[in-house]
Amino acid sequence: MQQRKAVRARVHRFDATGEIKVGPDSLAGEEPLEVNLDGEQFSVTMRTPGNDVELVSGYLLSEGVITSMADIAEIDFSTGLAPDGSRNYNVAGVRLRPGVWNAAAAPARSVYTSSSCGICGTAAIDAVTKPSAYPLIPLLGVGSRNDVEAGSAAEDVARPDAPHLDEDGDIVFPPLLSPARIGELPDRLREGQSLFDRTGGVHAAALFAVGDDPQAEPELLVIREDVGRHNAVDKVIGWAMAERGLPLNRTVLQVSARASFELVQKSAMAGIPMMSAVSAPSALAADYGRTAGITVIGFNRKGRFNVYSHPERIA
Repeated sequence: MQQRKAVRARVHRFDATGEIKVGPDSLAGEEPLEVNLDGEQFSVTMRTPGNDVELVSGYLLSEGVITSMADIAEIDFSTGLAPDGSRNYNVAGVRLRPGVWNAAAAPARSVYTSSSCGICGTAAIDAVTKPSAYPLIPLLGVGSRNDVEAGSAAEDVARPDAPHLDEDGDIVFPPLLSPARIGELPDRLREGQSLFDRTGGVHAAALFAVGDDPQAEPELLVIREDVGRHNAVDKVIGWAMAERGLPLNRTVLQVSARASFELVQKSAMAGIPMMSAVSAPSALAADYGRTAGITVIGFNRKGRFNVYSHPERIA
């Protein structure tokens, strides 16, 4: 599998003078992964091979199919065969626990998803936004002032990361991380992008654990790379589901790409309260961050960044 992450290629190099140099290069691997649920085809996504169990489990969480690893009975890659009859592990047969998934009640999907889009397979626009099993605003996946005020149960109030209402009735969250520590995250992610160093053609995502002190350096938990930015995030979340469990309410997600709606929604589905990107967010991503209780950070470069929702988490 390792050799399929980066594929050797012959390249002709030109410069302005017209000189040609021929030599080897490395390209990011990109192959289809078919995901079948209980014997029925669910989706086909383009991805960089590797960490596919994490990819499948994180993807199914993002799609609202599962809420934990306990919902999965088995992921079997044995049916994926290349034309020569050898196994290529490009088909994931997922067997769910009884009662986890009701295919008849699920929103319709088209089958194909490209490496640049994680929600392109969703057929209906009203099925794009999915409720999270781990809402950052208590008792509500997308949040409202009245529901927060009415739903402040004792266990929610006791949580150090629980929201409260200020004197104007706005939802605010306690500080999570300092500006200096947030500004360090892109460089810490970049240091772990070994596949990008070889190919220059993959996105990356990293998950950091935050302690009680916003000034302390957050712990780097995992970095994953993929040709698809949404795949990299799914792999990170899939790793966290297996290794730490959900929700991930004391973590920060750093991505090498822009902050798209789909990435903010994936954060919400895993209960991640803060997401930082090196590029811009979309308008929908920023709006969804405000509604779902996620601190959305964009243009995080060279120690400076913009905050588009819930800036109170910046200590």
